[in-house]
Amino acid sequence: MTDFIAFCGLDCEQCEARIATVNDDNSLREKVAKEWTELNGVDITPEMINCVGCRLTGVKTPFCQSLCEIRQCALGRKMETCGSCSDMQACSKVGMIINNNPEAKQRLMEA
Repeated sequence: MTDFIAFCGLDCEQCEARIATVNDDNSLREKVAKEWTELNGVDITPEMINCVGCRLTGVKTPFCQSLCEIRQCALGRKMETCGSCSDMQACSKVGMIINNNPEAKQRLMEA
């Protein structure tokens, strides 16, 4: 499994926050901040849109760094991804992702 697969199975290489970070693209940061502000109902600034990937060492968005329950759980359990957790199928945290994203679930099942 590539290091760019998040704990939840999402592909960080496809994440616009990571793309903006890697390419130092401030226009994309502004676009993502606006979209995420509207989607989440909280104020997200372009300066917050910096992330190298969920499981990689380096900068993360504030949500990914400390608010993502999935990431915090996997780190606490010392799991490579949720796919290596025996509780994954019944987990309400990762269920929010894998129940709506078959590709993420497949990535975790292959882990």
